Amino acid sequence: MALRVALILKGYPRLSETFIAQEIRKLEQRGLQLTLVSLRHPTDKAVHPIHREIEAPVLYLPEYLHQEPLRVLAGLLASLRRPSALLRALAPWLRDLVRDPSRNRLRRFGQALVLAAELPPGTDWLYAHFIHTPGSVTRYCARLTGLPWSASAHAKDIWTLPAWELREKLAELQWLVTCTQANCDYLQRLSPVPGRVSLVYHGLDFQRFSPALRDEHSHRNGLKAPVELISVGRAVPKKGYRHLLNALAQLPGHLHWRLTHIGGGTELPRLQRQAQALGVDERVRWLGALPQEEVLDYYRQADIFVLASTVVDDGDRDGLPNVLMEAQSQRLCCISTRISGIPELIHDGETGLLVEERDEDALAAALTRLIADPALRHRLGEAGYHRVTEQFDADRGIDILMEKFPAASP
Repeated sequence: MALRVALILKGYPRLSETFIAQEIRKLEQRGLQLTLVSLRHPTDKAVHPIHREIEAPVLYLPEYLHQEPLRVLAGLLASLRRPSALLRALAPWLRDLVRDPSRNRLRRFGQALVLAAELPPGTDWLYAHFIHTPGSVTRYCARLTGLPWSASAHAKDIWTLPAWELREKLAELQWLVTCTQANCDYLQRLSPVPGRVSLVYHGLDFQRFSPALRDEHSHRNGLKAPVELISVGRAVPKKGYRHLLNALAQLPGHLHWRLTHIGGGTELPRLQRQAQALGVDERVRWLGALPQEEVLDYYRQADIFVLASTVVDDGDRDGLPNVLMEAQSQRLCCISTRISGIPELIHDGETGLLVEERDEDALAAALTRLIADPALRHRLGEAGYHRVTEQFDADRGIDILMEKFPAASP
């Protein structure tokens, strides 16, 4: 009998989390019987093709407890029939509430009560994607049900969470995987059993990313036809779009270029105003969030991919952005920054170019260099393609994950 796993996510489906959808589909194909548990209802209007392939049912928990009080009450009543388990869950939750007296903390426990009551019969394992909010709901549910749990941690969920909370979760879960060596080193230092924390790169399913054929002798150098720049990412501070626009405004006036941005995000209006103030708005296209097949088409039309990731004041940052791997899979030359796991993918001067975060002068210089030098773009794009396809295949990570889940019942 297949192992029955409840996979807890903050929201599903999400256009910005293709790496999670990819993992879900591959775990299904390897034989896990999954139920997806989402703490929020979807907000994206479109989905990627892979979302349409996923077969697992989705259980949506009450996004706000007051919206579905009967479900919360039913969860509470069910837990009262198991008083010892309820006490096991209440103890850490009350300690957490004292240190974090927030409505979110109340909501997490209410969602855990509902999840414990509504889990499909025979569920064997709980697995959280993101160690912050989904990890809390999963932890409380594990105590209510007695089920083992594990987690996958990525970026914001690690670096914006208090160390005390990470330590306590790491002490209780069975194992945790994370997507960069920087993340792994930090979490291993916090874990009472460092061996519980493993590095697993997300990687790509290269059957879904057939490579583009690029003309080695392209003469597009910004002197006549514009060089096509592309960036894919949510318009949020950690993506560094404010710095990218400032860098673009510094490019020499004789160079012709155009930037296409793909992604939603709360900062879009402010960034559009900034582009206008800088006088580059006529060279920037803002396309919003798009399904993956359309994003691929834009990769294939582009000459340079740029992502100016940065660490923001609350510690939030990218881990290893999948969009960089996607761009490299299309032989697209990439420019990014030296933070988190990005240097684990891009070797500066060998498989792309890296600059220091927030260094707008260096970013402008790197862009100028690549816009004017199509041969260099070709060399770096080819090297990036070979590295990503040889070292970042998604099946490698799935092999590791499958070894961590217990064997299914005979």
